[in-house]
Amino acid sequence: MVRREAGRLVALVPARLTAAQEAALLPPLVEKFLRREAKVSARVGDDELAVRAAELWRAYLQAPCGPMPPVQVSWVDNQQRRWGSCSTPSNQIRLSSRLQAMPGWVLDYVLVHELAHLIQTNHSPAFRALERRYPQAERARGFLDGVQWTIDARGAGVDDDLDPADQS
Repeated sequence: MVRREAGRLVALVPARLTAAQEAALLPPLVEKFLRREAKVSARVGDDELAVRAAELWRAYLQAPCGPMPPVQVSWVDNQQRRWGSCSTPSNQIRLSSRLQAMPGWVLDYVLVHELAHLIQTNHSPAFRALERRYPQAERARGFLDGVQWTIDARGAGVDDDLDPADQS
């Protein structure tokens, strides 16, 4: 697995590989990651994020909340523990560049989540009700929880061959 952390590429390979196997495996993995990242990055820039945010607002939040306030949406590379953030004084939404490789419905969920913060700044029941207006919210949250669990487990040295149910 290859991922970007703080602007650098990090490759995780099984510890059982020899140095020669690792040397043979890494270049194609890195190349594939960079091709995928370039394709996704070129396809969805900050301007497209702002357009998508407006579409999602109209589809899921406008009815109870009225017109969307002016919002700036951008990708950032410095969010390693969050998928997104919203600064309500400036209406600025920042999305982790880690989302660029994820399915569109996951990106849409994070956008809806951050847009909902323009209305409710906390994670109150009212906020969760707004968030649930996005029909794939629960699925996307589960997806992101799984991604984060995998990252955390690998960082803690959990053996990939073990069934997650066997972890204690």
